[in-house]
Amino acid sequence: MNHKITKATVCAMAMAVMFSGVRLQEAPVSVEAAHVTASFLPAAGVGLVLEDGVSVSQIRDDVKKRKAEKEGAVSANSSGETQTTETAEAASSQETQSEEESETEIVMAVEPVLKEPETKISEEEEREQEEKDVLIIAQVNDYVNIRSTPGTDGEIVGKLYNNSVGTLIATEGDWYQMKSGSVEGYVKAEYFKTGDEAKRIADEVGNKVATVNTETLKVRSDASLEASVLGLVPGGEELTVMDENNGFVKVSIEEGDGWVSEDYVIVATEYVTAESIEEERARLAEQEKAKEDARRAAQAAEERMQAKQQAKDQKSKESAAEGSGESSGKSYAPANTSGSGLGQSVADFAVQFVGNPYVYGGTSLTNGADCSGFVMKVYENFGVSLPHSSSADRRVGYSVGSLSEAKAGDLICYSGHVAIYIGGGQIVHASTAATGIKISNADYRTPVAIRRIF
Repeated sequence: MNHKITKATVCAMAMAVMFSGVRLQEAPVSVEAAHVTASFLPAAGVGLVLEDGVSVSQIRDDVKKRKAEKEGAVSANSSGETQTTETAEAASSQETQSEEESETEIVMAVEPVLKEPETKISEEEEREQEEKDVLIIAQVNDYVNIRSTPGTDGEIVGKLYNNSVGTLIATEGDWYQMKSGSVEGYVKAEYFKTGDEAKRIADEVGNKVATVNTETLKVRSDASLEASVLGLVPGGEELTVMDENNGFVKVSIEEGDGWVSEDYVIVATEYVTAESIEEERARLAEQEKAKEDARRAAQAAEERMQAKQQAKDQKSKESAAEGSGESSGKSYAPANTSGSGLGQSVADFAVQFVGNPYVYGGTSLTNGADCSGFVMKVYENFGVSLPHSSSADRRVGYSVGSLSEAKAGDLICYSGHVAIYIGGGQIVHASTAATGIKISNADYRTPVAIRRIF
């Protein structure tokens, strides 16, 4: 909006108020804009109320006071003498000039307020702007270093792993200046894809997730609120997005792929981004701590199991002595209580509940549990406290790279679901209300995380 159009709009607003006496409710404006705007609005019939409950009359009084101070509180004929024609003309000219200056102030003050809705960037425009950014994506065997200057002698400030994405800032020879995550620096251009190819790869490797923002979400068989309910998902769960269509999002849950209204989820695409040297050190330290915590938890669990076994052995000896008058002399060593054997003990304990019911929100191994409730109660038997949330289970313990590296007792996390690996490529899990607790192949769905507790 140019200056002339703004001026005309302001004057039109003033005239409309002057002749109609309509009461207006303005959008909040700055106090300074409010002061100067009030100076040209008519005194009668105006109910305009601005920010912080300041009325026009209050603003007008303040404007008069400020003008009086500015002009030195000059009063006409203060000495009682009659003005000459020349003095009157000068006063009239000064008043006209003052009015013009006031109008100019009004236009300058009001123009930004009137322009704000026109210049405000919408979410769609923001997305379009982001698309204009030049995307680059790393294509390396492991990682590529990010350096402080364009050359191999530059300090290493971060790392970009394979399929990590970033934004190209500038090109200097065969080096890219880029930004990814919290890291900005230079990378060798030969290790990156740009343009349409980069966008294609990003679409393939990006993980689109819908986070549930309601207490209990109904996943339906079709993209309609009238469609049958396929399953229920608790608040805070993170579901893999399969598709989006007409206000609905297709997500993956244990019962199958279904649809939810976009009003009840927050959809975002997750990409791998650069890691600074400081962030890498913090991550590695956290992993070491998690492994140490796991070692201590395993040791504590072994001690509890051994104590239980010793108590059982003692009871057996006492029973035998009571029956024959002497001790049997047998010893019963606890099974699978060291190293990976403890994970196997978790698996062995879990499989004995196969066939028991699935209950949404339940935590009973015998009377019914949901997937995370089942996992929580199994590990509780070994003295480990886990959250009652499949998404939260993705962050417990420490990460295992792939199914081929999984060991008995590991948590296998899926979209909206979690299970316990029992070895041999199989899991035990509280699946659905229709199937209850059962054993399945671990690759029946694509895992999103694998976590090791012991």
